[in-house]
Amino acid sequence: MKVLDLQCAHGHGFEGWFASHEDFESQLARGLVECPVCGDKAIAKQLSAPRLNLGAAKAPAAAATAPETHVAVPQQARWLQAVRELMAKTEDVGERFAEEARRMHYGEAEERGIRGQATPEQAQALAEEGIPVVQLPIPDALKETLQ
Repeated sequence: MKVLDLQCAHGHGFEGWFASHEDFESQLARGLVECPVCGDKAIAKQLSAPRLNLGAAKAPAAAATAPETHVAVPQQARWLQAVRELMAKTEDVGERFAEEARRMHYGEAEERGIRGQATPEQAQALAEEGIPVVQLPIPDALKETLQ
């Protein structure tokens, strides 16, 4: 198994696991590798240090007595977590988004969290009617069940 450090054209770094370097190149050429944050398919391999597994090395005694330090969660990991939560707590109404948002705004349907697709013109019309709309690009990988 080959673990590669990858980065999209927007600067989002992530890790990819492939059977071999040739497998990575093949998937990249077929457009199968995409950024989990923004869905960009312009992916570049980054330099990374090899991981050497030298067996069950013992930790130095000084490390056992060192105080624990808090490790900050990277910003993109927080963003991915927020998107996953949004996906779990909202209903996907697909291309009926504008229609459903209007129905809720005018009291014709129960208010609830929805998400879906709207054209820029539909989003502009909703905003002009006083219906708040937020555009959130969600990569295809997050729209499916993670394995």
